[in-house]
Amino acid sequence: MLNFNAPPLKNTAAEPVWKVLIYDRFGQDIISPLLSVKELRDMGITLHLLLHSDRDPIPDVPAIYFVMPTEENIDRICQDLRNQLYESYYLNFISAISRSKLEDIASAALAANAVNLVTKVFDQYLNFITLEDDMFVLCNQNKEQISYHAINKPDIMDTEMEGIMDTIVDGLFCYFVTLGAVPIIRCPRGNAAEMVAVKLDKKLRENLRDARNSLFTGDTMGAGQFSFQRPLFVLADRNLDLATPLHHTWTYQALIHDVLDLYLNRVSLEESPGSEASPAGARPKKKSKKSYDLTAADKFWQKHKGSPFPEVAESVQEELDTYRAQEDEVKRLKSIMGLEGEDDGAISMLSDNTAKLTSAVSSLPELLEKKRLIDLHTNVATAVLDHIKSRKLDVYFEYEEKLMSKSTMDKSLLDIISDPDAGTPEDKMRLFLIYYITSQQPPSEGDLEQYKKALIDAGCDLSPLNYIKQWKAFTKMAAAPANYGNSGVKPMGLFSRVMNTGSQFVMEGVKNLVLKQHVSTNPLLQLKGCRGGNPLNETDDYRYFDPKISFWNHFHFICAIVFVVGGGNYIEYQNLVDYAKAKQGKRVMYGCSELFSATQFMKQLSQLGQK
Repeated sequence: MLNFNAPPLKNTAAEPVWKVLIYDRFGQDIISPLLSVKELRDMGITLHLLLHSDRDPIPDVPAIYFVMPTEENIDRICQDLRNQLYESYYLNFISAISRSKLEDIASAALAANAVNLVTKVFDQYLNFITLEDDMFVLCNQNKEQISYHAINKPDIMDTEMEGIMDTIVDGLFCYFVTLGAVPIIRCPRGNAAEMVAVKLDKKLRENLRDARNSLFTGDTMGAGQFSFQRPLFVLADRNLDLATPLHHTWTYQALIHDVLDLYLNRVSLEESPGSEASPAGARPKKKSKKSYDLTAADKFWQKHKGSPFPEVAESVQEELDTYRAQEDEVKRLKSIMGLEGEDDGAISMLSDNTAKLTSAVSSLPELLEKKRLIDLHTNVATAVLDHIKSRKLDVYFEYEEKLMSKSTMDKSLLDIISDPDAGTPEDKMRLFLIYYITSQQPPSEGDLEQYKKALIDAGCDLSPLNYIKQWKAFTKMAAAPANYGNSGVKPMGLFSRVMNTGSQFVMEGVKNLVLKQHVSTNPLLQLKGCRGGNPLNETDDYRYFDPKISFWNHFHFICAIVFVVGGGNYIEYQNLVDYAKAKQGKRVMYGCSELFSATQFMKQLSQLGQK
């Protein structure tokens, strides 16, 4: 698309055509996790601007538009054509544009005498956000319109529900067009996931029936990575498992999302002002916010995002020690040769003895990049560690794991709720809700009153509990907690290196908890259909749709895509990544209608539970 919808040339020596990229908020959210400003520049994008900002005319430059086909966006494009802002217009719509809106653009182009300037109009089918190679989320803008709260509010009208389902199906349809694969769809019965499955099956069938305009034939199929193997698409419903999104986690990526501000792969930290005291009477210094991008190019992040936090802290320390050793080596070589303070040009002109130093100096850019990444993870991991220590998150994690795996408890739930030093009111409420959701028998009225009093004394808002009580009564979920996998934790001995006083991370008082291999914590991949065979016989609770054929076709699945209607989280994503690692030759991807942290999910439960 950024190369005017032509395949990029392999010869990178040629200078790219300089152009302007115009996007709306949806387009911005899709591009930002994928491409950095530098990568855009390398592709010839000199300016990237929001559609609805004030833009000056640049009459000798082509413009690539990447926007949703909404009424207001179309109006603005028509206005740009009338004002003749650019040399030529390449219009790329995130979702398919309707014929009537296309006619509006054509009329505006005619009226502005700019028909020859509109070079290409494309439906890109990219209405989803890719956060990882194996993870996507449907939308970020207006996500409250398809949120768990929107789907489950008691006064929802049928027309509203239809609208929510259509929005979800549009995003999923785009996803499969981009993959170039028609999935085999499985879903549980009697909930929002089933409604999505029925609509998606219908939309895919209609597209396949129109052979001339089908998006799943010929060239597009060849481009897909699953052209020979169709993926299994498992739709799950958030209501089947409300405990996992509330769970205090212990892996690096999920912890960052839980306790810090992680948004489209960018984490924002509040930097505390310097320790020096402000002069008397002066205003206190404002906390500044610093953002870090957690990208695929960051090898440390790719290796450790799914690791338990203590391992991450240890690895950051090791990286730091290695870096310091390399830095010291460069300094030592310089001092041996009496070159302190000399510029790099003088160094490289010296005799052969300097080969070592030259190679050390040439590795400096790499060393500096390494230092930047070490600093990034030192800052992020330190911020996470502060939360773990101040809120005793290790205690919560261990206790919740025991609750979910039905292990024996070493202290009572009431003790943790009543402990003023253990966590925020929200932490206590999350723990209690997990207890309530996973218990086979709900607590007696007397016990419940005792818990409620302790929660109120701790400053908790009880409205999420009101909703969970209704939910539990409605779904008759008494048997379901058996699905919570025995993920258990084993406390290990204290840290070998991280406990050293020389370490950046002093972990005193924090338990070194290591995850046992997780069984997927809800019924997502326990579908026997994932492993071939006739799923109609094996899992009667799950419906089966194949948009391509009207009868069951027996074959083995290599790729499964799990999608949660009603919102998902990094804990489930990590469980699936671990599951796929254990199954050689299988590939599993994870998607959700929205990605929420426990805090955001609690807010939605709270709104649903308000009387």
